[in-house]
Amino acid sequence: MKTNKLVEELKNKSANELNEELVAAKKELFNLRFQNATNQLDNTSRIKEVRKNIARIQTVITEKANA
Repeated sequence: MKTNKLVEELKNKSANELNEELVAAKKELFNLRFQNATNQLDNTSRIKEVRKNIARIQTVITEKANA
């Protein structure tokens, strides 16, 4: 349910908004990896969640480009 709402929200955004969200997600992933490497990260499952969100954003961008 939660991911379906996220995908619907992504599909309603423009290409520029999607690119901005992609950049923000990649920065967040970098920060999470950095925290994990320095043993400061408590919730390691967040890395997996952010990676999947990046893939979702890229999928919607590709769908819009092909349409």
